[in-house]
Amino acid sequence: MNKVKVGNFMIGEGEPLTLLAGPCVLEGMDRCLLIGRTIKEICGRLGINYVFKASFDKANRSSYHSFRGPGLKKGLEMLQEIKETLDVPIVTDIHETTQAEPVAKVADILQIPAFLCRQTDLLHAAAQTGRVVNVKKGQFLAPEDMRNVVDKLHECGCEQMLLTERGASFGYHNLVVDMRSLPIMRSLGYPVVFDGTHSVQLPGGNGTTSSGNREYVEYLVRAAAGAGIDALFLEVHDNPEEALSDGANMVYLDKLEGLLTDALAIHKIVHRQA
Repeated sequence: MNKVKVGNFMIGEGEPLTLLAGPCVLEGMDRCLLIGRTIKEICGRLGINYVFKASFDKANRSSYHSFRGPGLKKGLEMLQEIKETLDVPIVTDIHETTQAEPVAKVADILQIPAFLCRQTDLLHAAAQTGRVVNVKKGQFLAPEDMRNVVDKLHECGCEQMLLTERGASFGYHNLVVDMRSLPIMRSLGYPVVFDGTHSVQLPGGNGTTSSGNREYVEYLVRAAAGAGIDALFLEVHDNPEEALSDGANMVYLDKLEGLLTDALAIHKIVHRQA
């Protein structure tokens, strides 16, 4: 397996579990720093590598009127401040080819949203930055079809990539996770990530907003750890009811350490780590 270097640590076989986590979208700076600082402290206690996650723009909200975030310029300024203040790597998503270069100046990982995972030009632009590229498997794709994504990135000279499972469409307003997808994608030669919070999302479940079933996150996370993952992706908030995006499927900040403790124990067994 190809290992991926992020900041001063590696992701991949034989390496500690990595967590990509934070609020869905950039909210106030104080709140983002509170969430990020707390997660970093938890990860430090557990021996988990940490990458701060938040979006500067949620370009695929259900409603035109939904909060999207501070935008590219202000969002990158916020992410840079978070990166410097907390001394952690950053992951954030891009939706357009023109965003790749400026975002790469701040973010350590460029994330390709699931809906856009087949967009050749977007993958090419992300790959050309030299940053790690995390591609979320589309809700419409079989896991083995991610080989085409890997091949596209290879064609652009990218060898630093992560592949993320975030559930597959199952009828209307529902997602399911086939845990076979994790070893299948891992067999493509790159570390795999499990997105435990978007996997319990109910897309468009509230009409003009998505809903979710956060009560199932812990079960899916434990199952994914048992299937074999290299990293975990979670959207986390100190008060999800106040979150400006994806509140219904976000993990409560004060519940995170217990969830990670379980996932880490299973991860160590699966990967035979002490």
